[in-house]
Amino acid sequence: MATIRIAAPDTASAGEVIELKVLIQHPMETGYRSGPDGKRIERDIIETFEVTYDGETVFEADLQPGIAANPIFTFYTRATTSGPIVFKWTGQDGESWSETHDLTVE
Repeated sequence: MATIRIAAPDTASAGEVIELKVLIQHPMETGYRSGPDGKRIERDIIETFEVTYDGETVFEADLQPGIAANPIFTFYTRATTSGPIVFKWTGQDGESWSETHDLTVE
């Protein structure tokens, strides 16, 4: 399971460009390494990450085994209306998690 840390403003002015920072705490194990017992460590990666704002996709990424553990993403979007920003990621086995941050546009 992964956990997420979000840095996003709670409020913004209409039309303001806001910065969103996301840290996903996840080992992102490639499946290429061996453990202390010499056996291969099973692959365990997040395959997709998507962010929607008021129902519209504002950021998405397809992740590969080469990405580092605990990936960090920084991106920008324009505040248009009050609504939820939903951060959703899906693991290789299809399991998904999400976090929501509410943005109030004044």
